Amino acid sequence: MSVAENRVESTAMEGAAGLTGAARGLIRILEEYLAPVLDLGIRLLVAGVFFQSGLVKIQSWSSTVALFENEYEVPLLPPELAAYLGTGAELVLPVFLALGLGGRLAAAALFVFNILAVVSYPDLSEVGLKDHQYWGLLLLVTVLHGPGKLSADHFIRRSFLG
Repeated sequence: MSVAENRVESTAMEGAAGLTGAARGLIRILEEYLAPVLDLGIRLLVAGVFFQSGLVKIQSWSSTVALFENEYEVPLLPPELAAYLGTGAELVLPVFLALGLGGRLAAAALFVFNILAVVSYPDLSEVGLKDHQYWGLLLLVTVLHGPGKLSADHFIRRSFLG
């Protein structure tokens, strides 16, 4: 191999090493700074949807109970109990999800709740079904990935468990 060929090969290897280093740096920035913000954003988005639904239900309790008696077909539960449990779930679980406190458990419970909502409302539109699928997918991110670094779970783990 000639001197010129060695220089070209050496320059190519240095360029590849530089690109690899830059890619590693970019990945580190994404993992350290952007991924936690995305995790928080997902939790806040989904928590907001369910919490708002709970707030709507408590604004007119008689209408909520009527919906559970006439529209929703919650299996195995009397309508009034289903109304209380459903509204309670929509008001409590999103708070835990947003804080990232028991984040995986809150996300898993809301995931199951989301499925029950779809199953219990036979007149759900195609758009409504897509919304529930979207929320379910986002909840699965938290169930499988955890609530992330911007969460009470992470703070507790770091502060008290080493």
